[in-house]
Amino acid sequence: MQKTGQLTTIGFDADDTLWQNEQFFRMTEKRLAAMLADHGEEEHISARLLEAERRNLAVYGFGIKGFTLSMIETAIEVTQARVPASIISEILGAGREMLSHPIEVLPHARETVERLAGAFRLVLITKGDLFDQERKLAGSGLGDLFDAIEIVSDKNAATYARVFSRHGDGPARSMMVGNSLKSDVLPAIEAGGWGVHVPHELTWVLEHVEAPIAEPRFRQISDLGQLPELIESLAG
Repeated sequence: MQKTGQLTTIGFDADDTLWQNEQFFRMTEKRLAAMLADHGEEEHISARLLEAERRNLAVYGFGIKGFTLSMIETAIEVTQARVPASIISEILGAGREMLSHPIEVLPHARETVERLAGAFRLVLITKGDLFDQERKLAGSGLGDLFDAIEIVSDKNAATYARVFSRHGDGPARSMMVGNSLKSDVLPAIEAGGWGVHVPHELTWVLEHVEAPIAEPRFRQISDLGQLPELIESLAG
């Protein structure tokens, strides 16, 4: 694929853009609700868990380990500190299962990245726990297709300005592709780049924001298979 216009660098999100992720959090959340069924309905347990996650993001960051600690905190809270050790053990086991789950690459991910590789500088930009993100990347088999890997604690405009200046020609000549409007699209546009939204059927509620439809550098596609055509269309 020939390089398009002034665009030289493409950033890809990982979780729920290149491979499945959120579905495992949802399944584990249901397991937690079942463990604590004597202490509240599923909706109540899920709401308390979300409150714990929201409180703990600044302390634990993103990822399975922080999620597991938030589940334990939720169990302590809803049982008024009477949660049995067996439940704590079961929660820890559920967290370990999440950390060893096989990687399921999403449709069109491999062929799209392969098609763009070589024509553009490709950068994987993902947030979360370092060990877990490295594990998922290795399991995906996609790592060798990227020119650079950036595992960051959070994604904001400063993150994209720094990453696209380090690995490309600056944000103005870069594009970020991902399933999260809040983390992948809005801050990339704020930094001066393109933001391409690829919706996933499951997106964490804390990542929900309105689409910036008035932004000239915002685009949305239904799946990654449409990305090469979109990029070609931008050459105009």
